[in-house]
Amino acid sequence: MIKNDTNKRKILIFSTAYYPFVGGAEVAVKEITDRLENDFSFDLITARMDRRLPIVEKIGAVTIYRIGIGKPMLDKLLLPFFGARMAWKLSKKQEYHSFWGIMVTFGSGAAYICNIFRSIFRKKKIPIILTLQEGDSEEHLRYRWLGLISLSWKLALRNTSFLTALSSSLMHRAEKFGWHGQSQIVSNGVDLKIFTRAISENEKNEMMNLLGKKEGDIFLVTSSRLSKKNAVDDIISSLTFLPKNISLIIIGKGEEGPALQGQVRKLSLKGRVKFIGFVAQADIPQYFSVCDIFVRPSRSEGFGNSFIEAMASRLPVIATPVGGIVDFLDDKETGVFCSPNNPQSLAESVKYMLDNKSLARKILDQAFNMVVSKYSWEHVAEKMKNEVFNKLNEGI
Repeated sequence: MIKNDTNKRKILIFSTAYYPFVGGAEVAVKEITDRLENDFSFDLITARMDRRLPIVEKIGAVTIYRIGIGKPMLDKLLLPFFGARMAWKLSKKQEYHSFWGIMVTFGSGAAYICNIFRSIFRKKKIPIILTLQEGDSEEHLRYRWLGLISLSWKLALRNTSFLTALSSSLMHRAEKFGWHGQSQIVSNGVDLKIFTRAISENEKNEMMNLLGKKEGDIFLVTSSRLSKKNAVDDIISSLTFLPKNISLIIIGKGEEGPALQGQVRKLSLKGRVKFIGFVAQADIPQYFSVCDIFVRPSRSEGFGNSFIEAMASRLPVIATPVGGIVDFLDDKETGVFCSPNNPQSLAESVKYMLDNKSLARKILDQAFNMVVSKYSWEHVAEKMKNEVFNKLNEGI
C-alpha cells in the first residue's frame, strides 16, 4: 500500500538535465525514484532547455520544476542562481529530508547556493547528498576551464553531507580532491525485464534482414553517445586489422558523428560500418540479439551502463581497464580487456574472443550471473534507500 504523501520523507533533487533529455544519470534518477515512491516524495529542479516543456510537470514519482526560457546554454548558466531561488521557495513550504545533487555541475550548484542563503538568514542548512556520475578524465576535471571544474569539485565536496559515487575510481578521485566524510558506492543498474527477455526467432530474422547480416558474418556492436571519450573512432580503425567478414553496428548519436562518418569514408569501410542512430532502450536487445561481441574501448568512464546491458543480453564484452569498468569486468572472467587508444590491441582482443569459444561461453555465464545478482535497479534502489537516505536520516 502506498503511504500518504504527508508521511513520506521529502527529497529535493538537483539535476542539470532531466527527461526528456536522457543520459545515464537521468535514467538512474528515474529508476531509483520510481522504486522508492512508497517511502519518499521527490521534487526535482532542472534546466528547461526547450520552451515547449512545461515549467512544472510530474514524470513517474518526481515533480519537476524547470528553470529558464528554453535556451539550453543560457538556462544552464542561470540554473545555479534561479534554481537556488526555487529551492528556497520550496523549502519554505515543506520540510526536506535532504537535497540530492546529481554530479558537480550547474544543477547541484543550486543546492549549495540555497544553503548559503539559509545560513545568511539563520535557517538550518539542509543536508546535501552528492552523487558522482562523471565519466570525464581526471585531466579534464583538473585543467578544463582554467581549473574552474577542479575548484568546483573542492567547494562542492567541502559542503556535502554524504557522498555517493558510481564506482571506486570516482570515489578515489573525490578523495584526491579532499573528501573524507561519509560515503557509499552506489552503481547504476540495468532493467532486467528489458535486457534479459527472450528474443524470438522471427524478431532475430527481421533484424538480420534489416542489418544485412549473412551467414559467416560477425557483427561487433557498440552503444553509446558518440563522444571522444567513448573511442568509437578506435573501433572503426580496428576493422582495418580484422577480416572483411567482421562489421560494426554503432547505436547512438553525438557530436562526433560527422567525424566518424568521415573516418569510415577515408578508410574505405562504408560497407562494414552501420550507423543506426538513436534506439529506444526497449529496442536495443533486438539489435544485440544478432550481434556477436560488444566493444567499447573507452578513454575514460564513470561506470558505463551499456556494458552491463550487453552482459544482461548475454553478449561477450571487450573494454578497456579505465575508470569504473574495472569494478565489474575482470579480464577473461566477465569480459576481455584491450589497451586504451590502441585499435590494434582491440582487434587482437576480438580475434582472441572469436578463437576461444569455450572462454566466451564462460564469460557469458559469469557476466550474466553477476549482473542479475548485483546490478538490477531493484538492488540499486534498495542500496540507495538503506545505505544512503536512511543513514543520513539517522545522522550517521
